[in-house]
Amino acid sequence: MSLPSIPAAEAAALLRQGRATLVDLREADERARAHVPGSAALPLSGLGQARLPAGEVLLFHCASGARTRQGGAALAAMAEGRTAYAVEGGLAALRAAGVALVEDRRAPLPLMRQVQIVAGGLALLGAVLAATVSPGFIALSGFVGAGLVMAGITGLCPMAKALAAMPWNRRPA
Repeated sequence: MSLPSIPAAEAAALLRQGRATLVDLREADERARAHVPGSAALPLSGLGQARLPAGEVLLFHCASGARTRQGGAALAAMAEGRTAYAVEGGLAALRAAGVALVEDRRAPLPLMRQVQIVAGGLALLGAVLAATVSPGFIALSGFVGAGLVMAGITGLCPMAKALAAMPWNRRPA
């Protein structure tokens, strides 16, 4: 069983009519930067211990639609006979369809984007230094690559853990 999709314009119409509940599958750090007011937060990473909000029609979304498709079978099973859809194109498409967002540009970039920026920057730095200063700097690129492979295999990312502890990622109480 999978989750059928719905165009963002149709989803927006259902929301405006009050006929659907919007469920945001993104992580809290992503949601802090932009979200639809009144949407329910249900991060896909915590799906196993989560409960769906009330509502006869559920509209699931993430940033682009990829994670919603990834968790589609589990979400469809959790919907327990209710009508449930994956919003095509995710939050970006909802915005384009005229759904209002609450945005906080002061909120930190999502943690995984920070990891991508730092890892990519270190790998590029290692390659540039290896080409211009000393071939030994290629080890930096290799180290970063090995770290990314390890993170992918184990699901543990020391770089993400370190970045999460940075002052800009700490939320005031």
